[in-house]
Amino acid sequence: MSSPSLNDKQFFAQRQKTKSRKPLLVVAGLALVGVLALALGLGLGLGLKHHHNASAASSSPSPSAAPLQTSPTENFVLSGSIVGQPPQTRTYNFTISQVTGAPDGVQRSMLVVNGLYPGPTIEANQGDRLVVNVFNQIENATAIHWHGLFQNGTNFFDGTAGITECGIPPGQSLTYNFTFGEFYGTTWYHAHSTQYSDGITGALIVYPTASNPPSIPKYDQDLVVELSDWYHDFSTDLLAQYLSPDGIQGTPGNEPVPDGGTLNGLGQYGAAGSGGTYFNFTLEANKTYRLRLINTGSFTSIRFSIDNHTLTIVEADSLLVEPINVSGVTLAVAQRYSVLFTTNQTSGNYWMRAELATDMFTYTQPGQNTDIRGILKYTSTDALPTASDDPGANGLGDLDTSLLVPAIHVNAPESTVRYSATVSFQNTDQGKFLAFLNSTSWEPLAGTSTLLAVRNSSGFAEEGAGISSVGDQLIVTEDRISVIDFEVDNLDDGDHPFHLHGHRPWIVGAGAGRYTGQPLNSTNPMSRDVILIPAYTYVVLRFVTDNPGVWAFHCHLSWHMAAGLLMQFNSLPSVSSQFDIPQAILSQCGAS
Repeated sequence: MSSPSLNDKQFFAQRQKTKSRKPLLVVAGLALVGVLALALGLGLGLGLKHHHNASAASSSPSPSAAPLQTSPTENFVLSGSIVGQPPQTRTYNFTISQVTGAPDGVQRSMLVVNGLYPGPTIEANQGDRLVVNVFNQIENATAIHWHGLFQNGTNFFDGTAGITECGIPPGQSLTYNFTFGEFYGTTWYHAHSTQYSDGITGALIVYPTASNPPSIPKYDQDLVVELSDWYHDFSTDLLAQYLSPDGIQGTPGNEPVPDGGTLNGLGQYGAAGSGGTYFNFTLEANKTYRLRLINTGSFTSIRFSIDNHTLTIVEADSLLVEPINVSGVTLAVAQRYSVLFTTNQTSGNYWMRAELATDMFTYTQPGQNTDIRGILKYTSTDALPTASDDPGANGLGDLDTSLLVPAIHVNAPESTVRYSATVSFQNTDQGKFLAFLNSTSWEPLAGTSTLLAVRNSSGFAEEGAGISSVGDQLIVTEDRISVIDFEVDNLDDGDHPFHLHGHRPWIVGAGAGRYTGQPLNSTNPMSRDVILIPAYTYVVLRFVTDNPGVWAFHCHLSWHMAAGLLMQFNSLPSVSSQFDIPQAILSQCGAS
């Protein structure tokens, strides 16, 4: 969907009239005085559940009789027993179903993997083949995206509905079958739609073949911590309100504000966070642990810390980095960090804190809790930790991402071609408040995928190279191995965590305002697959088009992607048009 372009002054004036993300004072730092029964959490929450006053008819499914299964602690404690094994095929069976659960004490309908929230953790080695048989038992099509993987040669298994496949219809299945190749590190899988806001997420850990660089400290145990914002309403209800002409609470562009959050699938909701319960790890004293932190949420950045403990950053978005000691680290949506910490404090229990950032919230959410907690136990006692959070106690601040340096030195190649895009939100002639990259707001193709359209040469794989808008698809086509500098100007008043599929681009430039030719850095620059672009700033990303296929570039805030903040890179279409696409994908697209 196209919209007339605006100059900066016109755009900012319109934006201020239609939307303002002024920070709200939201209750945080709540004193938790006891673990109350789940029933109490339900009592506190149910009366507040339906507070959005939807202007559209409800589209959420009726509750299922199946109850949510609590993910066992073992799902978040990695055994590491497979490390060092020769490359092999590792097979998983995933059933996507609808259940009724109450992760934070408030009952709601959910979509989950194998009855669990979060879903099963996948462990594999670099070079392994992963086979996942996905059975869809929900009433809508679904697709599973394997976040951050390169999928070189298997673009059709990237799991992006409307782009690399058409989605698995209800009652059908699809087998994802690919090798990890050069990839290793901490990542996750999720439904590639707002369905993941309803619970279809899980951790994916790939161990490297080679030893870590000498600068990475040794550790004794691997743990996974999945952090998320959390909603009490079904995502399709929230999305209908968000995209409606009147918006939420009468303001077009108001993103749905979460009710709370979860830490490894558990949260606390209600007055003083009194509903729900806490996830906890029981650890040994004087050991060093690696926490693999993943923000699996939909909208909110989350700050993680552990009371009285120093965190040492050693990984960012599956890339090992030179160690940095911090008090806390903030993860934008879909970002990952590994932190090391040592259990060298006084024997007892300590809070793990997951604090939701509130700067993007545009209205007050009744009953909201933004201070989500878990517990680290040095002992077997069930006593709650003493509430104590002094970020400066160890003389350290939070992570400054500009200080991140890759632990394995790699210089970026010189660029051979440049493209640019601007991020904006605009009211359209149809009365919708949509997201735009340049003048295009993405909508998925109907009844096919972009990859199939490229194969069929229907205007998506023209000779040469360039950036073009084909209907609701903004696509960069490079049918040669090029080194792209991709300049993104964020003209919006909000921050956007952008994800590039199939690549981990170098960040060769970033700064305030627009990009107008400022100097770039190609000497061991940081690279990551989710790049936070703050309001009114630019970023320059560099990557090589040596991975054939169609790769999405989109904001990972699920509401923004649904509003159209997505474009695609069509790399080497002369190669991808020859892909042997599995018959199941062709059949599910109605193709042959």
